Amino acid sequence: MEMWLTRQRSEKADQTVQSYYYRVNQFIEWCDENGVDNLNALTTRDIFKFDTELRERDLSQSTLKNRFGTLKLFLSFCEDLNAVEEGLVKAIEIPSLLKDERVNKEKLASGRAEEILDNLAKFRFASREHAMFALAWHTTVRVGALRALDVGDCYLDDDDLDRLRHYPEVGEEEFEEIVETVDTPFVYFRHREQTPLKNKFEGQRPVAISDEVAEVLDAFIRVNRVPVTDDHDRAPLFSTEKGENRMSRGAIRRVFNIITQPCRFDKPCPHGRDVQTCEARKHGLEQRCPSARSPHRVRTGAITHHRDEGWPPEVLSERANATPEVIRQHYDHPDLLKRMQSRRAFLGEDSEEEDEDE
Repeated sequence: MEMWLTRQRSEKADQTVQSYYYRVNQFIEWCDENGVDNLNALTTRDIFKFDTELRERDLSQSTLKNRFGTLKLFLSFCEDLNAVEEGLVKAIEIPSLLKDERVNKEKLASGRAEEILDNLAKFRFASREHAMFALAWHTTVRVGALRALDVGDCYLDDDDLDRLRHYPEVGEEEFEEIVETVDTPFVYFRHREQTPLKNKFEGQRPVAISDEVAEVLDAFIRVNRVPVTDDHDRAPLFSTEKGENRMSRGAIRRVFNIITQPCRFDKPCPHGRDVQTCEARKHGLEQRCPSARSPHRVRTGAITHHRDEGWPPEVLSERANATPEVIRQHYDHPDLLKRMQSRRAFLGEDSEEEDEDE
């Protein structure tokens, strides 16, 4: 298992490898409990016994699919090393899922996102929360990429383009061409050892932002950002005076859970709770609010919003750093009426006249 995980670490994000460890280690513990101390002795009967016991735990089909899928990857590696008998992997049946079972449709609706942005602009303009949420909604970014941003990754006007000279992939000729052809503002998500992106170097990408979002970022950097550097002499965009001087993933998730609670902006609780006694108002328990949305749910809503606005999956995939297939399967939860309206752009005037004649 450790040999396999070592190879996964060179290709996958740390969080993915951690989830692999949890799933495979559960199987290893089962082997210990059932007297299997050598994988060469593992039989298809053992696989079916483990399969049956796992299915009896009343786990969701999605959870079972993930666990058996990871186990199959691990045992395929073992089969390549002749560490298990040939054909054993074929005994693992991965549950198939309907589309509704493959996705979690809990997302931040675009209407709520706009309301949150309006409240932040009115009451907390250019605060860290405002800059973070505006950037996340506008770029569809993951929490790890938000955390990885440095101040120097923000190219808010043409003068900032000079920083690109310092990157080895940009030569002098390429730089002169960039200055002539590339418009600002944009942010550049970069994979670095201390702040890895989910897809590592394949996740590196510049993402254009609107002038409105750039104005928020500029004001945040100049006025409200904590002016510190981290242990690697980098200037985190979303800095803090605590710990590494860079916000942790957990701290970022907490910010999103807080600002997506309606009561935080003096709105009545839509769930009939007393704001004074509600447990979701306590530190560390914010996610217990039914209206709270994590960064991933904000990303889901943002991708859906982009699709409702007419962005093709093939174009959006580069912005969101996800394949068109993944966008369609896991993130594309449309408002069907909005999606119909966005498709009208593909209708010519002749089509519209024909519809009217009919």
